[in-house]
Amino acid sequence: MNADIPARVAASLDLPLRSVAATASLLAMGATVPFISRYRKEHTGGLDETAIRSIETEIRRLEELDRRRDTIIDTISEQGKLTAELEERLRAATTAAALEDLYLPYRPKRRTRATVARERGLEPLARMLMSASGLADPEAAARRFVAGDVADTGAALAGASDIIAEWAAESPRLRSRLRGIMRRTASVRSVIAPGKEDHPDAAKYRTYARYSHPLRNIPSHCYLALRRGQAEGLLRVSVEIDDRVDSLAEAFVPRAGADASRRLVAAAVADSYRRLLRPSIDTEMAAEWKERADGVAINLFSGNLRQLLMAAPLRGRRILALDPGFRTGCKAVALDAEGNLLDHDVVYPNPPQADTVGAMRTLMRLIDDHELDAIALGDRTASRETEAFLRSSGIADFTEVFVVSENGASVYSASPLAGKEFPDHDVTVRGAVSIGRRPIDPLAELVKIDPKSIGVGQYQHDVDQSALRDALDFTVMSCVNSVGVDLNTASPQLLSYISGIGPALAERIVAYRAAHGAFASRRALLDVPRLGAKAFEQAAGFLRVPDSANPLDNTGIHPESYPLVERMAADLGMDTAALAGNAEAIARIDPARYADAGEATVADVLDELRKPGRDPRGSADNADFDSAIHTIDDLSEGMILTGKVGNITAFGAFVDIGIKEHGLLHVSQMGARRVTDPSTVVSIGDIIRVRVIGVDIDRRRISLSIKDL
Repeated sequence: MNADIPARVAASLDLPLRSVAATASLLAMGATVPFISRYRKEHTGGLDETAIRSIETEIRRLEELDRRRDTIIDTISEQGKLTAELEERLRAATTAAALEDLYLPYRPKRRTRATVARERGLEPLARMLMSASGLADPEAAARRFVAGDVADTGAALAGASDIIAEWAAESPRLRSRLRGIMRRTASVRSVIAPGKEDHPDAAKYRTYARYSHPLRNIPSHCYLALRRGQAEGLLRVSVEIDDRVDSLAEAFVPRAGADASRRLVAAAVADSYRRLLRPSIDTEMAAEWKERADGVAINLFSGNLRQLLMAAPLRGRRILALDPGFRTGCKAVALDAEGNLLDHDVVYPNPPQADTVGAMRTLMRLIDDHELDAIALGDRTASRETEAFLRSSGIADFTEVFVVSENGASVYSASPLAGKEFPDHDVTVRGAVSIGRRPIDPLAELVKIDPKSIGVGQYQHDVDQSALRDALDFTVMSCVNSVGVDLNTASPQLLSYISGIGPALAERIVAYRAAHGAFASRRALLDVPRLGAKAFEQAAGFLRVPDSANPLDNTGIHPESYPLVERMAADLGMDTAALAGNAEAIARIDPARYADAGEATVADVLDELRKPGRDPRGSADNADFDSAIHTIDDLSEGMILTGKVGNITAFGAFVDIGIKEHGLLHVSQMGARRVTDPSTVVSIGDIIRVRVIGVDIDRRRISLSIKDL
């Protein structure tokens, strides 16, 4: 890493240089973002995870920019065209666009009209036209170049104009000016593509049939929808800007040149704008707008995923999981409180079989035999019908029914991971197990599924997939480390997201656990082959060993701080075990006495001691849907219903009201004041009261409101 990068990052992010430099140093030594934000607060000045992640991202961007800069300088130098002035300008470039503008004249090109003109010896004529004095009589000057392939003065001036047009297209000044014009004035317009008005999918783009919006503030979802519609051939999309060709020409034409030369240069710039400059900047700006829209969509997806992963677990409950269906029946599995499969069967309470008596007997047997005390019911096909059966048969009187999202269950059931977990069971059993495990521990189960299949994104298949994967992986890692995992029960997938571990080491940990039994302590982790001191340092604080002889092994206190806790306990005349969870004793600790350990570290240690083994996710809530509502046909405007927020988008939230179709709670219906960010009003999993304000049976759309409720 270049020595000046911390200063550049600090300036870019408006963060203290000292904090940025410390963070950069820790990252360079292999420390992870969760570890730094949790256990190195004294070094970073208390920067949170978001700031540290931003530093990491900006360092990566600047390092990539510097590598590109070095490559460009080397390439131009090899051409023998690198001057001290050009190198200085290249070194001073702070953005990729500025760097590429400077490199453009030296980039290897395909054969162009300007290339042909140069080969015909017309570059001197172009330079005469562009000189400060210009040419009073361009025709006369052009006669000197009529020879060979240059048939006449018209051909000579046309070739010189082609060269000038290419210079204009490669001018950093003109490119920067046109970017500025586009950023300020560009608007996007769209119509249904001619001949596609009756296409079956055209209705999806009804909003964009006659659409216009300034690109500087177009909503992310609108821009991505336009691009998707254009890619599908259903929309015709155009970008319009204020016509500033004259101003571009004025910026490039010699100010004191002869009028005849100025007119030729202005015409060449106009040609360049139409043929070279505008198409190039159009492409570049489209990528910029796409990147901006992607960023919004990815951040929204990441926020939704975080809420879903951090949903409260249903602790200590033994689950009857039902994957409902009609013709193929309902797959039923019995799970213990840790999600282990105990039993499974198939029942047929719904048409066409409608064997309610047989289904009731089978399910009650599973409940009684395995002491099940909660039901997890999948939310897809036949869900409401199956729930009605559970209530009418009295089964729901014995257990609480939780309606669970099935998103991604089929993806998991067909995965190699599911095959490895349940080699003797088919995909229907595996899918039901996934449904049942989700309320037990959403985080532990959902990390096994590609986040894009979980159903909380917006245009997730349209955004930059590398950026999306990076953001979602970070979100999962952040959530896993925030909660912590049980070293003796965690799956390899869950362990792989722990700071410092990764997939390969996670597999070795699980293999060692299977061969040697449960880990007795955190320190026992060091016995795992190829797990060194660095990995242990990064991971230990996020791993829990509930049955360890040392109670600190079941807290977020890092082993490096155990001596601090031992000092505190000794000063109080007790041992560590007696101190953990002892509110009265902890209240007598004077943090100032341990200032040598760092104020932030002491505060975190005391916080963990107050509630050892706590889970930050809270307790699970359940939605009680209206039993009279089974399909969209049962809805009418004005109804007040209970719903559960299932997904959040830039334009609102989708709410499960207990039927197949989820209702849209648009941002305009979220309160008396204008709402710009739906996530500030509702979160995924929230149980809310909603009013039905619109039902479109033909389009299967439901509009909801929470105003005045």
